[in-house]
Amino acid sequence: MKFYQKIIFASIFLLFINCNNSNKDINNSKLTDMVLIPGGTYNRGGNSHQSRPNEFPIHKVKVDSFYMDIHEVTNQQFLDFVNATGYITTAEKPLNWNELKKQLPKNTPKPSNEFLLPGSLVFTKTEGPVSLLNESQWWSWVQGANWKHPEGPNSDIKNKMNHPVIHVSWYDAFEYAKWAGKRLPTEAEWEYAARGGNKNPIYPWGNDLIKNSSKKANFWQGNFPYLNTIEDGFEYSSPVKSYDPNNYGLYDLGGNVWEWCYDLYNENTYKMESKKDLCINPKGPKISYDSNEPLLVKRVIRGGSFLCNDSYCTGYRVSRRMSTSEDTGLNHTGFRCVKSLDG
Repeated sequence: MKFYQKIIFASIFLLFINCNNSNKDINNSKLTDMVLIPGGTYNRGGNSHQSRPNEFPIHKVKVDSFYMDIHEVTNQQFLDFVNATGYITTAEKPLNWNELKKQLPKNTPKPSNEFLLPGSLVFTKTEGPVSLLNESQWWSWVQGANWKHPEGPNSDIKNKMNHPVIHVSWYDAFEYAKWAGKRLPTEAEWEYAARGGNKNPIYPWGNDLIKNSSKKANFWQGNFPYLNTIEDGFEYSSPVKSYDPNNYGLYDLGGNVWEWCYDLYNENTYKMESKKDLCINPKGPKISYDSNEPLLVKRVIRGGSFLCNDSYCTGYRVSRRMSTSEDTGLNHTGFRCVKSLDG
């Protein structure tokens, strides 16, 4: 082999080695702050007196092993994504009337352009006791509210970079996960991970009653939605990893912020899945359906938030199923990602 041929061969060989090492680094970087959740089988569904109809029937589900973020995606992590891609979230864009009217009764008149300005839903405490059947008493549409301005245009996240990112729609979460080389968890994966390897626990930490668990999760103590005694140390969101992890090393799977799952929401999902003796790696229904809001396309959210308590939503229970429209952002909803073993 001539000298110049040896140089070219050596250069190609080194390039090949460096590329392989680079790929290993990339793959390893994707697993930073993730833990391996060993696959297994569990009885999916309601397991307490607080269980709701959409948590039944209990049925057997098997999931394969996967990696999961140890905590919710933070403001800092989401900022890195935005800086790298220039991404603009749903809450930062004007409302699309052509899409919005599909979710409203037929012949609903178009509102003024001012109503369609960018914004998001923000929680505000009421002045006293109110009926818990009317959520509009504590949720308000705030123009200028988004992930960078969680309470409105005069607020910021300068001192909340280690808090979960909020005001993100399902679409925002999906795009972040894709950029990070990950994906959103299926509802079955989320519940399996939240159980932490325990047999039929009520909460991610076990069966200790929520009223005795102010050191285990960020939730609403006191009387919702007007009095929060803040026994857990935070009135609203808390920094990630503020409380003990579950047995898999996962933080905040109960309380803090709701977390988007991949699945479309259907109140009859469990009825459909229970027709099989064993449901393997379910990906959710093909059609979204909620009899209370049949016009909305909804996705599953899990885990509860700083607004949950036993008088209201009990979202911190591992079997609790909730949903919201996929194009909606709220100041108590975020997400975390997962990654399959095969990439």
